[in-house]
Amino acid sequence: MAHKAGFVNIIGNPNVGKSTLMNAFVGEKLSIITSKAQTTRHRILGIVNGEDFQMILSDTPGIIKPAYQLQESMMSFVKSAFEDADVLVYMVEIGEKELKDEAFFNKIIQAEIPVLLLLNKIDKSNQSELETQVELWKDKVPNAEIFPVSALEGFNVAEVFNRIVELLPEAPPFYPKDTLTDKPERFFVNEIIREKILMHYKKEIPYSVEIDTQEFYEEEDIIRMRSVIMVERDTQKGIIIGHKGSALKRVGVEARKDLEKFFGKQVHLELYVKVNKNWRSDQRQLKRFGYND
Repeated sequence: MAHKAGFVNIIGNPNVGKSTLMNAFVGEKLSIITSKAQTTRHRILGIVNGEDFQMILSDTPGIIKPAYQLQESMMSFVKSAFEDADVLVYMVEIGEKELKDEAFFNKIIQAEIPVLLLLNKIDKSNQSELETQVELWKDKVPNAEIFPVSALEGFNVAEVFNRIVELLPEAPPFYPKDTLTDKPERFFVNEIIREKILMHYKKEIPYSVEIDTQEFYEEEDIIRMRSVIMVERDTQKGIIIGHKGSALKRVGVEARKDLEKFFGKQVHLELYVKVNKNWRSDQRQLKRFGYND
């Protein structure tokens, strides 16, 4: 049998379930998932290998109108997702009626590659609403195949996966067959710590934070990590640390448990907090954190 391989890029508004879908396909937690919008900041590749196919999935940040330099960089990852896709997966959720950016929407309806429109979170809907929504999206995106799904509950996920495999072009694998992602280990350390901050802090705190894992030493029985939580202001530093360090300790304990699951090994994690003023608007800093590659 001929081998198939291709890039499958997942786009959509913030919080519609893109990361949940990719993690379901890959079978690993590569993209962080929380109830907050704008959780994904980078374009993360997850690679699924079969005997006769390689599916390279790309989870992108939710589409927004950028308010500062970091968000501009996030949207450049979305733009690149249109450029190299073999199959485009456009995710919407029940009740949604439009993409937040008209230019991106026009790119979807003018795409010359296969487009799958996934109507997600149907577990929160009823048959009548679902039928209305399917008709709405048939009219809006006539070039798309529409699949009602629940990425969280796994409904129709296997059917979508099999359809994507059918649509992949014939090609040799782009990555070695044992590769799960294009990101280095430190990237996932940063993302797991950032997920805990998204879960436990309110308002602007999670969006003002960047993680820099400065040390990662793997020994036979343990991995030793040292990560710095960057914030933009002194007041944010105090909030992250909490009373007598209690808030920071909670982040560290929860992150360490997830890291041990992810790496399958005991983890020693040291966390520090540092003020790095206005890093979200600093081109040099953003490049260092991998946003302006």
